[in-house]
Amino acid sequence: MADYSYTALDKSGKNKKGVLEADTVKSVRASLRARGLMPLTVAVINQASIRGNKGLSGLFAKRISITELALLTRQLATMLSAGIPLDESLLSIGEQAEKNRIKSIIMAIRAKVLEGHTLANSMGEFPRVFDNLFCATVAAGEKTGHLEKFLERLAEFIERRQEVRQNVTQALIYPSIIVLVSISIVSFLLTYVVPKMVAVFQSSGQILPTATLVLLSISHFIQAAGWYVVIGAIVFVIVWIRMLKRPLFKAWADAWSLRLPLFGKSIRLVNTARFSHTFAILTAAGVEVIEAMRISADLVKSIPIRKSLELATRQVREGVSIHRSLKETGYFPAMSVYLIASGENSGKLEDMLQRAANNQERQVEQMINVILTLFEPLMILIMGSIVLFIVLAILLPLFNIDQMVH
Repeated sequence: MADYSYTALDKSGKNKKGVLEADTVKSVRASLRARGLMPLTVAVINQASIRGNKGLSGLFAKRISITELALLTRQLATMLSAGIPLDESLLSIGEQAEKNRIKSIIMAIRAKVLEGHTLANSMGEFPRVFDNLFCATVAAGEKTGHLEKFLERLAEFIERRQEVRQNVTQALIYPSIIVLVSISIVSFLLTYVVPKMVAVFQSSGQILPTATLVLLSISHFIQAAGWYVVIGAIVFVIVWIRMLKRPLFKAWADAWSLRLPLFGKSIRLVNTARFSHTFAILTAAGVEVIEAMRISADLVKSIPIRKSLELATRQVREGVSIHRSLKETGYFPAMSVYLIASGENSGKLEDMLQRAANNQERQVEQMINVILTLFEPLMILIMGSIVLFIVLAILLPLFNIDQMVH
């Protein structure tokens, strides 16, 4: 079944708009007539594919990009700030959308709003696009009557998250190129250059050194099973990704990743910063503290950290202070705990949470810079060692020939 948006005339001649779930357009028209409405237009929304149904089509339609979400949020905030009604704002954004997927989502939300649903509930129909933070903040904005302000805050948060992702992506471009080029060069040497060079020595009938024999064995293996290794690696990645969808395996993988040197600390900082940012936005929106902590914990990706935050939420519900419960998780930096404690004591929890999140993000950026700084010389050292081994394995037989001649 799919969702269909419709426009129809009632008995008094007034336009009615809404959304119906049915098997076919014909079924929608029949349902409208049974309600005493005259259908004018019926169009499929096909929300199922937008939300991410099973199958190949769902793999490519699960969500919109963070850039698109930031733009959409900023556009809606701007239009509402200008005094444009919500349904007209949604219609304008939908018509301007370049991608049909985004247009379908916006039009489906507008249709729900026209039916009388709140914007938060309408967006909640697309959980892979609008997460709990988004919907909770929108709901708070609707309750207070200042939806545009909360949308602006959301837009700033999403744009900041987008900026961090872009910085990380840009920082990883150069190391990725180094790795790919290095692997390509070594693979070329082992596949084409080494066999021809060693074949010359073998034809002379001399006994090859151990290093040369090892290099030749590696070369033969790559020639015979290189593609199997590549295919095996691809299969391993696919299986790993599918296994990560299983809660027990993902919990094990997340716990293991937290024990990695450098990377583990970065993962902790990223997740706790996400929690602090979300918590700050929700408390600023007037969401009750326990509910804000619950939603913020749900958005944390790492399962062990999420479980610890859920326990912290229960402790706060029982009367424990926020900073103490977060400190007991063992994942929050001491400075962040101190800032949150100051916010609780001074009544400025939102500001201190934001400062804590910003402090954690700075630590993440510093950690990434440290990792990349160490990665480049490490890669040079590794690739230099490999090339040195290849050169020595080729030159050693030449030295032997030279000694035999003399």
